[in-house]
Amino acid sequence: MILTLRSFAVLVLVTMLGVTGWASSVQALWKIPAEVAGNPWFIATLFDAYFGFLFFWAWVAYKERTWPVRIAWLVGILLLGNIAMALYVVIKVFRLPAGAPATRLLLRRYD
Repeated sequence: MILTLRSFAVLVLVTMLGVTGWASSVQALWKIPAEVAGNPWFIATLFDAYFGFLFFWAWVAYKERTWPVRIAWLVGILLLGNIAMALYVVIKVFRLPAGAPATRLLLRRYD
């Protein structure tokens, strides 16, 4: 199970870095056309993404022991989204033994 989680987390991280790098090379984030930025579905998608980031961060806050680390991850997640989220999971799953159950990733007591 841990090997699958490692593979998936690395795949997501590499894919997000690749697609973000590609998009950045085509158009700067701050140059999103007004017709896109004002579109109701664009706005709804942003709300959906950021509430998802906050739910993921709730798990991060549960897992981490100190507020400075919790806040650092919150800032990273809010600025980098799924890149930071995938990086967090990559770090956590690579600290686990290959035969570890998924509960060791999910629960706080195993950090």
